[in-house]
Amino acid sequence: MRNLIFFDDSERDHLLPFTYSRPVCELRFGILKIREKWEHDLVGKGSYITQDYLAEKYPINISNDNYVISGSVIPNERLVKLISQLNFNEALLSNEDLIAARLNKQQFDNLMNNGPIDELVGYELTTTPVRKINSLPDLLKDRKEEFEIDFERITKGRKSAAIPKGVNAIHPEKIFIEEGAQISHSVLNATEGSIYIGKNVLIMEGSFLRGPIGLGEGTVAKMGTYMYGPLATGPHCKIGGELNDVTMIGYSNKTHHGFLGHSYIGEWCNIGAGSSNSNLKNTYSNVRLWNYPSAEPLDTGLLFCGLFMADHTKCGINTTFNTGTVVGYASNLYGPIMHPRFIPSFSWGGGTDWETHKPQGALNTAKSMMMRRGLTLSAADEKIFIEIFNISSPYRVWENKGKKTS
Repeated sequence: MRNLIFFDDSERDHLLPFTYSRPVCELRFGILKIREKWEHDLVGKGSYITQDYLAEKYPINISNDNYVISGSVIPNERLVKLISQLNFNEALLSNEDLIAARLNKQQFDNLMNNGPIDELVGYELTTTPVRKINSLPDLLKDRKEEFEIDFERITKGRKSAAIPKGVNAIHPEKIFIEEGAQISHSVLNATEGSIYIGKNVLIMEGSFLRGPIGLGEGTVAKMGTYMYGPLATGPHCKIGGELNDVTMIGYSNKTHHGFLGHSYIGEWCNIGAGSSNSNLKNTYSNVRLWNYPSAEPLDTGLLFCGLFMADHTKCGINTTFNTGTVVGYASNLYGPIMHPRFIPSFSWGGGTDWETHKPQGALNTAKSMMMRRGLTLSAADEKIFIEIFNISSPYRVWENKGKKTS
């Protein structure tokens, strides 16, 4: 099994706020995370070169034979073949950016410690396509093909569980159901894309699924859920209402009526009953989206672009999100009013009335939510909470105006 080491490059800052709490390769794109795709295709096990404060949770494993890969690159058949053929001290480049290299332990140690290292022999990828996730809008672009590739990765050579009686399956040959999944009196339509139902998924009666869709292990779809692909949930999400072109990294809830469209949701988020987002401007013009390095909204080139919500953020009932809204880490939002299109991490409030969500309060909420799933917040996670609170402080402009914290 190959030893894979994923590194964060300059794209990391453009993928905030999700990369506040994870390496880039831990982002879900299609059904799988980027790391999971590479582990499958290269038959390897991944570890990380990432921010110092994330290193305890996402450690590095160095062996005598290391394949170092950019965590923002999406694998394809040609690229995987070229990487698997690398010799020691050889590298693949795209527009002079490092895509992958193969290093022995001594070379890797020297590289990490700024020691002497033999010059890498670099090969520029002039004919091989290289797709990178460079920004938040890239998480929404052209994902249908990636769903089909992931579906093949997961299901090739395997046999699906039987489609239950009472389920209307359209193109059943493009539907894969894992053992333990329960589906009651629903419609699975794979006409426009494959449908993957993970282990122990529960789809309650009256739900409609239109592929491509991938539901992670333990996901629950409440009665009468409408799902339009491409849609992916990580493990143990709970969904309901109407969802169109949505990714949830894992352990997040949108269980009630309301619309969520062209959106990307982190882990341990909760979206209150009746909450909805806009994903299309009334002017039918491109959506602008907050960009952290520029500290301003930039044109996404997208006509449809909805909500980007980072980990551990919650919103109350009937919360309304504008087109192209970015919400930071561990925020708590409320009020049936249109929220601003950029909400910093550790925000508490709604509309124009904002306070700071104290880390201890956010930690207590996180612990309570995780306890409901039988999980605990690790000491490493608590350190990450505090570090994100500190490094995100400049965006909470009210802190310089003497406002209270909650």
